[in-house]
Amino acid sequence: MTSVTATKRSGPDDPHGGHSGRDGHGGQGGRPRRSWRPGPSGPPPRGKAFGDRAAWFLVLPALIPILILSVGPLLYGIALAFTDAQSGRTRSTQWIGTLNFQDLLHDTLFWDSFRIGLVWAVGVTVPQFLLALGLALLLNQNLRLRWLARALAIVPWAMPEVVVGIMWRLVYNPDAGILNETIRDLGLGDGRDWLTGLATALPAVILVGIWAGMPQTTVALLAGLQNTPRELHEAAALDGAGAWRRFRTVTWPAIKPIALAISALNLIWNFNSFALVYVLTSGGPGGRTRLPMLFAYEEAFRYGQFGYAAAMGCVMVAVISVLLAFYLVGRLRAGEDR
Repeated sequence: MTSVTATKRSGPDDPHGGHSGRDGHGGQGGRPRRSWRPGPSGPPPRGKAFGDRAAWFLVLPALIPILILSVGPLLYGIALAFTDAQSGRTRSTQWIGTLNFQDLLHDTLFWDSFRIGLVWAVGVTVPQFLLALGLALLLNQNLRLRWLARALAIVPWAMPEVVVGIMWRLVYNPDAGILNETIRDLGLGDGRDWLTGLATALPAVILVGIWAGMPQTTVALLAGLQNTPRELHEAAALDGAGAWRRFRTVTWPAIKPIALAISALNLIWNFNSFALVYVLTSGGPGGRTRLPMLFAYEEAFRYGQFGYAAAMGCVMVAVISVLLAFYLVGRLRAGEDR
């Protein structure tokens, strides 16, 4: 009887009978000490595993088109850049290594188009941002018919690039275009052929690019301005800050992340432009508006040099990747500074 009672009172941590207290000494009614060793990790719960599989099934409808229409052609184009692929059903394709890239290094026409592409991208992106910022600040004010002005501001963005190009070709028409007609009515001269002049073709195309892409930047900046608390502007005004100081100390810090993001995306988008310039000038006159995408298109579909054009595409993808890497590094550093 005594042994049975002792056995019942004995805890698993105290061989001499009695439970161990919180301080490690024996004592009846104390808590048993927990082992410091972690228990074996078992399989994940069935509900969590099922949730992960269900998430993949939900992602697949969006992931499969990206893999088929974007990643697949990209990998095929990279592989094609190392071959001598040309047009023609009877021509055989052979692996030539880096020969296309070696030829590309000495191709002055391609590097001229690359320089024109950089001038085009910067020449469109910078004025586009400045004008969009001014328009966004204006549309953020409490004006009459502000809703109508906001609706009209996004009309160029809603129009396809081909339609924009055709419309501006009519504006620039040397004989009956509205631009030359206005110049003649004002007595400033007889006008000129804007899209075929060596000195005016690229500026004229840049002007169209600014007009066509400004609404997207305006909408993004306007969204940032509307999310800026009005209390900050009111407090700065009470402190005697003028309009410029309020913009520099309140408005710009609030919209700076959006401004950097939309500017980086616009730079990449403008560098990859094709349809707008193709409709306006087709790369002319004399290659003055031949962007890298136009040059690669001509090599592939006019001259049938698919492998060489694919090498050009790889170079442009590398340049865009570098620009994107700089942008992401800047964003990460800005996040760490916060």
